[in-house]
Amino acid sequence: MKHLFKAKLHWDAVPKEGIPLSKKYTKTHQITIDEKAILNVSAAKAFKGDPGLYNPEDLLLSSVVSCHMMSYLYVCSQNGITVVSYQDNAVGTLEVAENGSGRFVEIRLNPEVIIKEKEKTELALNLHTKANELCFIANSCNFPILHFPGCEAE
Repeated sequence: MKHLFKAKLHWDAVPKEGIPLSKKYTKTHQITIDEKAILNVSAAKAFKGDPGLYNPEDLLLSSVVSCHMMSYLYVCSQNGITVVSYQDNAVGTLEVAENGSGRFVEIRLNPEVIIKEKEKTELALNLHTKANELCFIANSCNFPILHFPGCEAE
């Protein structure tokens, strides 16, 4: 079964006084997905973007951490584990080469989970591996996604 996801991107050149358009493009643009709120995006601050807006690197990291959590909640429900809360402080490492190209080389997920069933704490920790196997976004990435989970019972 295939599902299509569509996004529209809109960008207009915004002249900066005294700078020819071809020399200094603004990085800010809008993405519209179906009938959701408009997403204002820019380049990361390190790449001369607006630091107050989301950037593609933020969105990639957010996609990985969000998809992993949803996959994890799914496998927990299959294994009779009641998740009370889930938090993650994920970190993505981007390397930029001398020629200006770059790529993510890893993402580190640090999920902290609280569950109801104390006797299933070890299983809950191990289910992050299964969640990673099921995660649509992780399966689409060509870099390692590492897990450093914690789990406590309520």
